[in-house]
Amino acid sequence: MMTTPYELPKRRRIFLMRHGDVTYFDATGRAIDPMGVPLNERGRDEATAAGSEFKAQQIRFDKVIVSGLPRTIETAQRVLAETGQEIAIDVWPEWEEIRGGRLSNLPAKDIERAFLSVFDGIVPETTAFLGGETIGELLDRVLPPLRRLRDDSSWDTALLVLHGGVNRALLSHAITGGGRMFFGHLSQTTGCINALDIGDKPGDWVIRALNHSPPSPLHASARNTTMELLYEQFVRYTSALK
Repeated sequence: MMTTPYELPKRRRIFLMRHGDVTYFDATGRAIDPMGVPLNERGRDEATAAGSEFKAQQIRFDKVIVSGLPRTIETAQRVLAETGQEIAIDVWPEWEEIRGGRLSNLPAKDIERAFLSVFDGIVPETTAFLGGETIGELLDRVLPPLRRLRDDSSWDTALLVLHGGVNRALLSHAITGGGRMFFGHLSQTTGCINALDIGDKPGDWVIRALNHSPPSPLHASARNTTMELLYEQFVRYTSALK
């Protein structure tokens, strides 16, 4: 009995990183503008460690995209420096981090919930991030450029260096096979690497790796979320002002 040879599907690879660690409050407890904050020493080490891992696996990128915020640019530059690859870095501002509002506009009783509940489980689209952009508005912003990237046939392996909230949106889309969801409980450690494969069909996603952190692959010392740590810093900052 003759059978038709099976042709394996062809997929491309997206390495989706979160930028390296940053410091949002200075030594005096004063808040630093999140739009311009650079990597701290730990963040620089995380970016270098990621680059070393890409180098060890002999991975080469055809396309590198960042959001344009300094912490994403610096992370990508450090990764490329380790791999020894010279490639232009594209800036797609649609992938800037989810935008918070002014905390001073929130009632004091709502601030703790605004920090600690925004990334709980499957987050409704009406949920606002720290009184600012809603999850639905974030999805409206970050999913169209992902479709644009898929429609670009010029690349096989792409590196995206983005942000914790944006990564959750893109990962939720991939995990649901192209759906519109937001899983807030997907941890994204600073400097982490996710590996995603995409095929020609819109729902053809294969998840290869999630939240891989080269400095600590098993996350041995991590027990708290980014927003819990950020809220703890915020409380220290506001206490210092009293």
